[in-house]
Amino acid sequence: MTMKTRPVGQTGLSVTELSFGCASIGNLYREVSEAEATAVLTCAWEAGIRYFDTAPHYGRGLSEARLGRFLAGRQGATVSTKVGRVLSPAQAPIVEADGFVSPAQNDVRYDYSGDGIEESFEQSCARLGQSRIDILYVHDLGEYTHGAEGNAPHRDAFLGSGYDRLVRLKEQGRIRAFGLGVNECEVCLDVMRHAGPIDVILLAGRLTLLDRAAEAELVPECRKAGTSLVLGGIFNSGILATGPVDGATYDYGPAPREVLARVEHLQSQAEAQGVPLATAALHFAMRHPAAASVLLGTAKPRP
Repeated sequence: MTMKTRPVGQTGLSVTELSFGCASIGNLYREVSEAEATAVLTCAWEAGIRYFDTAPHYGRGLSEARLGRFLAGRQGATVSTKVGRVLSPAQAPIVEADGFVSPAQNDVRYDYSGDGIEESFEQSCARLGQSRIDILYVHDLGEYTHGAEGNAPHRDAFLGSGYDRLVRLKEQGRIRAFGLGVNECEVCLDVMRHAGPIDVILLAGRLTLLDRAAEAELVPECRKAGTSLVLGGIFNSGILATGPVDGATYDYGPAPREVLARVEHLQSQAEAQGVPLATAALHFAMRHPAAASVLLGTAKPRP
């Protein structure tokens, strides 16, 4: 099956309009066997998806290693991974880390400096079995992850040497595009205004049927700069897939009452048109003019 592609910034690179997010095959929330990981990746490939996104964070390198094994010998894939976390052999056994069960046995440290970014990049290349990476995202820079006080040194490290190292990697042909992989709009605007141009942003949860925060400033800024958006978290971590049920999650936690009420209204509007809420959420993201690709992720080949 052939899927439509869309351009990434002004790089000459294109990606399929649907992409596969590989957090699940890093054992997110539950252990996934090698056979299950291969099966879901095969299903995505057979559906025409050729853009796969992963990260060192996903199972402490497990997701990258599994994706690398799957893509070995296959032609035509576009791969993105992320920098900002550097892995090293674990000093003690790890059973669970950051929601990933039975991860690869690696400790992690944040490092957004030029040297840290390059070290993380080279580690990812080794796990993926690649000498180059199509798209490199700076992962979780910003106050959403680190808090105002904790983010300050990371911001300084990135603006001081991290951004320039990404530019150099691109000039060397080691990467074709770079940008940010984040859950907030503010850090994107900060980087675009104080560091320099970026090709693409993987934005999770801030341009969805429920949360359209990016439309105020970020989307116009991206349009002006020629920066593409890859949309992740289009179900806002669950509630736009499940609806406003008991236990529904929003932004990785229990959905607040006002969010439940808003989703109930959205669900009523969608169902009045004969469209399930999850389908409406997917169509909103795919049809948004700012979107280069919409990122979906699952560990199951079939519902």
